[in-house]
Amino acid sequence: MARKQFAHHEAVSAVVPGEGGYSAAVAVKALDGMGAPKFHKILDGQTFKTASDADDAATLQFEHLVDVDAEGQLTWATAER
Repeated sequence: MARKQFAHHEAVSAVVPGEGGYSAAVAVKALDGMGAPKFHKILDGQTFKTASDADDAATLQFEHLVDVDAEGQLTWATAER
């Protein structure tokens, strides 16, 4: 599991169970501790047989997460060209 703290939120790598397997995700929770975490599925269209595989994939993508805005939306690094 990977973890990053931003100005208003904490983000951790996560998984979301679904039909046919697990999706890689990022869970975001406000630093004030209020409210439930919000799960953002990443790697659209990819499912993994085990939760461990999905978390490993989320952790690999996590290094590209650069910010979480005040509303809890993810900002990813753009690919260099």
